[in-house]
Amino acid sequence: MIRGLVVKSTGSWYQVRTDDGRMVDCKIKGNFRLKGIRSTNPLAVGDYVRIVVNREGTAFVSEIENRKNYIVRRASNLSKLSHILAANVDQCVLVVTVSHPATSTVFIDRFLATAEAYRVPVKIVFNKTDLYDADETRLLNGLERLYTAIGYRCFRVAALQHEGVEVLKAELANRVTLLAGNSGVGKSTLANALIPGLEVRTGEISDAHDKGMHTTTFSEMFPLPQGGWVIDIPGIKGFGTLDMEVEEVGHYFKEIFEVSHHCKYGNCTHRQEPGCAVREAVENHRISESRYASYLNILDDKDEGKYRAAY
Repeated sequence: MIRGLVVKSTGSWYQVRTDDGRMVDCKIKGNFRLKGIRSTNPLAVGDYVRIVVNREGTAFVSEIENRKNYIVRRASNLSKLSHILAANVDQCVLVVTVSHPATSTVFIDRFLATAEAYRVPVKIVFNKTDLYDADETRLLNGLERLYTAIGYRCFRVAALQHEGVEVLKAELANRVTLLAGNSGVGKSTLANALIPGLEVRTGEISDAHDKGMHTTTFSEMFPLPQGGWVIDIPGIKGFGTLDMEVEEVGHYFKEIFEVSHHCKYGNCTHRQEPGCAVREAVENHRISESRYASYLNILDDKDEGKYRAAY
């Protein structure tokens, strides 16, 4: 058996970079499913695997090594299945835009909460800063203050102009980084700026809706010149959370978790309960209303037992 790293996933086949540097296209056998994870994709980019090459030259994945970690989202509307975005990552870079298209704070907070649940550190990159007018720049300033205060490092980038990219390169060196975000925020453009000569296909923004159109159709990881890897995945429209109990959701909002120790009841869900320190902190502007709204939005998912897309 040959050991290798899954560097590309199309959904029907996988490209594996073997330990001796070869690229091998592989399939998985129909009954290959991971124990304990009900997922639409049993293998993900970033997985280390063992492959067997047949005499006919076709290759199959026969074994997957234990993961250091992984990050998932709910696969689709009403689905109880997860979709694994990437495995064995050191960090995520969440690429967001204040406009062209606008990324909602609900989407940002859902992603951050999920990453917290899977213990994957996140850095937030505000892209397309060269396009913002005075009002949009004020909004950017406010978002940057909010997320920095919670403990998330923020960066400003204009990927197409290569502004701010050098600072980011240092943050990615010798790490495996997942690039995530809505369609149209410029993930592929950022990947091209980080890796000279890469030329990942990028797309136009739809004028009618100011929303991105998918250009990355499969997940792929690329080696960085300074060491490390970047994983580029298709743009995410909505972000359904998974595997969170109602009483656990607050654990994945750093500032809510911190304040919740002062609630009257240990199992407080921070909605209607008396003596809730979290609602008091929201009223006193010590916890932002947008973050609290995102928290309630996830609780709504749990109550209804289904996933509603957040835009």
